[in-house]
Amino acid sequence: MHGAASPTTRLTVWFDGACPLCRREIAMLRRLDRRFAIEFVDVSEGQPESCPVAQADLLARFHAREGDRVLSGAAAFAAMYRRIPLLRPIGELARLPLFDRVFEGLYRLFLRIRPRLQQWAGGRD
Repeated sequence: MHGAASPTTRLTVWFDGACPLCRREIAMLRRLDRRFAIEFVDVSEGQPESCPVAQADLLARFHAREGDRVLSGAAAFAAMYRRIPLLRPIGELARLPLFDRVFEGLYRLFLRIRPRLQQWAGGRD
């Protein structure tokens, strides 16, 4: 179990702004984040200041910081979804032991096909 963070705990999301898929998803999430509960940081042009994760790792796998905790993969997406009322049920579902493993497995599958999807979307190789 990942534990619950307070809804007022700051959430920082690091994303690959050079990835067309990532840009589209983050743009959609920004529109849905009407409470401005998430700070989105593009890491495609350099290492963010005070980020405990190396830029190469940030570009290879989705990361977020929730309070003192750094999350990656499906757990990072789930934390982000919990901040957006429309997506909150998915984020809460991901807290359950079976679903957190299923979502992480799906995320890893996505990582394997991401390069092909990026090529189709006109992004990096």
